Amino acid sequence: MTIAKPLQTLPEALRPWIAEVRTMSFTEPPEGTFVHLPDAVTKVVLRVAGDGRRDVLAVGPRVRASYHEGKGDLACVELRLAPGTARPLLGVPADGLVGQVVPLDRLPGGVARRFAREVRWLDPVEALPRMTEVLPELLSEQLDPARTSLLRAGVEALSVRMDRAPAQVRDVARELAVSERQLRNLFADGVGVSPKHYARIDRVRAVATRAGSAGWSELAAATGYFDQSHMTTDFRTLMGVPPRSYFTGRLPALSPCQATRRP
Repeated sequence: MTIAKPLQTLPEALRPWIAEVRTMSFTEPPEGTFVHLPDAVTKVVLRVAGDGRRDVLAVGPRVRASYHEGKGDLACVELRLAPGTARPLLGVPADGLVGQVVPLDRLPGGVARRFAREVRWLDPVEALPRMTEVLPELLSEQLDPARTSLLRAGVEALSVRMDRAPAQVRDVARELAVSERQLRNLFADGVGVSPKHYARIDRVRAVATRAGSAGWSELAAATGYFDQSHMTTDFRTLMGVPPRSYFTGRLPALSPCQATRRP
């Protein structure tokens, strides 16, 4: 299995809007199945194929894993947007992009179209310095500081960390002094899924990346599950197979890469 991993250090100037930068470049198809894990993050991707085709894409949150054949002769840089960045940059709420892949120049936001024009002809492997110049100029004073701060505090509290299990949604709402309905609205606009669904995706991703570091029952407890059975059920629902099958290579059938769609 091949899974994309972060390959670049995030410049300080991008931290208000970008959570992580990933780059990939393949001259030959990667070995094995290419796995897209469930991911409650909206991304902007500059992709260049070997035939010269260039795309600047918004990739919405993915609520279930997908499995594909690896492709060669491809280079891309992926900006993983921080919570709350989708609407200022793309002109649409994050929940309007769930499960979609959309060219930036089809989105309603003028900022998105200008960003696409600025980065389309860059080399993906060397694009980050120019992106670091352009993005802060386009997004200057675009975020609502109070709303963004609440949202990101909620995301942090519901995320799995090495030193703690994630909090419960009701406890997070109480800690932030908002109702659960308000928290759901914040997450829908700024993340794309509900707080409960965000936590579910984050736990499954943690299991997928931490497997082997502890026994199944210990891993379930560390990632916030009631027990191993609860973990297995969630994993099967989002990944398509139970944990033991996934980690022994018994994967679901491969599917074509997702077609581009309008929001």
